Amino acid sequence: MGGALTKRVGGRWPGATAGPGRVLAAAALLTAAVLTFHSAVPNAVGRLGSLLEAFLPWLGLAVPLLLVAALVRRSAVALVALLLPALAWLGQFGGLLLPTEAEQGGHGLTVVQHNVSDENPDPAGTAAALAGAAPDLIALEELTASALPAYAQALAPQYPYHAVEGTVGLWSKYPLTVVRRLDIKPAGIGEGWSRGLRAGATTPRGEIAVYVAHLPSVRIRPSGFASQLRDESARLLGAAVAAEPVDRVVLLGDLNGTVDDRGLAPVTSRMEAPRRGFALSWPASFPVSRIDQVLARSAAVADIRTLPATGSDHLPVVARVTWH
Repeated sequence: MGGALTKRVGGRWPGATAGPGRVLAAAALLTAAVLTFHSAVPNAVGRLGSLLEAFLPWLGLAVPLLLVAALVRRSAVALVALLLPALAWLGQFGGLLLPTEAEQGGHGLTVVQHNVSDENPDPAGTAAALAGAAPDLIALEELTASALPAYAQALAPQYPYHAVEGTVGLWSKYPLTVVRRLDIKPAGIGEGWSRGLRAGATTPRGEIAVYVAHLPSVRIRPSGFASQLRDESARLLGAAVAAEPVDRVVLLGDLNGTVDDRGLAPVTSRMEAPRRGFALSWPASFPVSRIDQVLARSAAVADIRTLPATGSDHLPVVARVTWH
C-alpha cells in the first residue's frame, strides 16, 4: 500500500542483500579500529604506521562514503556500525573543531611559525604579512643568506630582537637571552646542516625558553615512508627539551610530521599540542597536513590557525600560548 511503513527483515530493508551490508559494516568497524588503535599499526614494514598517522584525520572521510553506500544498499546493520568510526573520529579530533576558548584570565603570547621556503620570491612581503598578525614571536625556517637581510629589515621596526642560527631564525618583541645553536643534526647528514636554535625570551610574565627547529624532510618512496632521519632528529630535539632548565618552553618549527605521528613522540610526549584548530599548513596550494607546529611545556596552546598564503609552499600558522 502506497506510503505504508515497511518492515525491516534481518537488519535490512526489503530488497536489500545481506552480503554488501555485512561488508560495509566490517569496513566501518575496521575504520573505527584503525582510528582508535592506530599506534598498533606496525612501522616495521615501510614505516606504515607513521604514514597512516601523517594523514590520520582524513580517515574520517570513510564515514560519509560508507554512509552513502549503506543508504544505497539499505543496510540497517551498516548504518548502526557507522556510529563507531564517527564516534572514534569525534573523540580524537572533535575538540579541534570547537570554538576558540576565552582566555579566562590567563596570560600568554601570540606566536607565528612559518617555513618561508628557500625559493620565496618576496621575502619582504612575506615578513610584512607575518608582522601584520601582530604576534609577539615569529619563527622562520629555510632562511637563505640572500633573503635574510630582507626579512631582518622588514621585521626590525616591530621586532627589535632577533637571533639566527643556520637556516632558522627567531624575531621577538622581547629581549632574547642565552641564544645558542641547537644540535639536532642526525648522524646521516653532513656537516654544515644547522636547523635549530634555543633562546631565552624575557616576557612581561617571566622568562621562557623558545626553541625553533626544522626537522629533516620525509619522503614517500616505493620502499615506504622514509622518515628515519626526521625521527632521529626528533629524538635529539626531545632530549634537548627534557634537559631544558627553564620551566616554560615554547617550540616553534617545521617538524615535518603531525602531532599524531609516532616518529615525533620524543617531542610530543613532553609538550602540549594545540587544543583548538586543525590549521592544515602543507602544501599551501591544497593543505592536507599540519607539519608546522606550535607546542608548549608548562603552558597551553589554546588555539592555532593558518594565515593567508605567502610566497612559500607552506602556510604560516599563528597560535595563542597561555598560562596562568
